[in-house]
Amino acid sequence: MKLKRILLTTDLSEESFRPFAAVATLAKDTGADVTLLNVVQDLAATPHGAPLAPPVASLDLGPQMERARKELDDRRASLPEDINISTEVISAQDVAKAIVKYATDEKVDLIAISTHGRKGWRRLALGSVAERVLRESPVPVLSFHRPE
Repeated sequence: MKLKRILLTTDLSEESFRPFAAVATLAKDTGADVTLLNVVQDLAATPHGAPLAPPVASLDLGPQMERARKELDDRRASLPEDINISTEVISAQDVAKAIVKYATDEKVDLIAISTHGRKGWRRLALGSVAERVLRESPVPVLSFHRPE
């Protein structure tokens, strides 16, 4: 398999930066381009007193998206300069679906994602974006697990 485009996802937590060095090495070795992707979650809400109304999207995600862009640019600057790296910040209600859709639309060859390693109740309550991406992605997913 020839790698031309790698999608490196991050939720901007420290744990999600774990794959950056390994992916940079992989990109350097294969000549692949890397896209750093952050999905700002649009927490739609049902209007109060109207339970059958469709959810209303967040009013202004601009400040969150701008903070995410700045963080991605800072992280990009810490990676080797001889790798072609772009950054992308998008918003969506479902983060996992947005990652898979982006990978499909942009024809990436590999998705790299970090897991938070949640177990039990926390995993049930918070869900697992990485697990859903692994299940739903039409392209290979390289998963970086939390060290024990």
